[in-house]
Amino acid sequence: VHLMESGGGLVEPGGSLTLSCVSSISTFSNFKMSWWRQSLGNERELVAYISPAGGTTTYGDFVKGRFTISRDNSKNTVYLQMNSLQPEDTGVYYCKATQMGRPVYWGQGTQVTVSS
Repeated sequence: VHLMESGGGLVEPGGSLTLSCVSSISTFSNFKMSWWRQSLGNERELVAYISPAGGTTTYGDFVKGRFTISRDNSKNTVYLQMNSLQPEDTGVYYCKATQMGRPVYWGQGTQVTVSS
């Protein structure tokens, strides 16, 4: 297993969660990392992206300042801090690692459910 997500769960609307993705890839610091999500009946969509050194981040339009992606290359870990969660944020959240010339790695996903 190259990527392992954790931190999902059940949270009430307006609540917060922090997802973590730990990588066993030895050259983790060379990989672009991203978080994706997929809800029932929908295609997988990009939530957030972070460059290898962490200097560049981008977010899906729906994030609207609520989420923050970060990484700690010393711990081979990428994080997704999610605030002001809404029911439409419910889904399985996946992390993805990409580097030109290398295989694309996906984690197994962690379930996030936002419900009262």
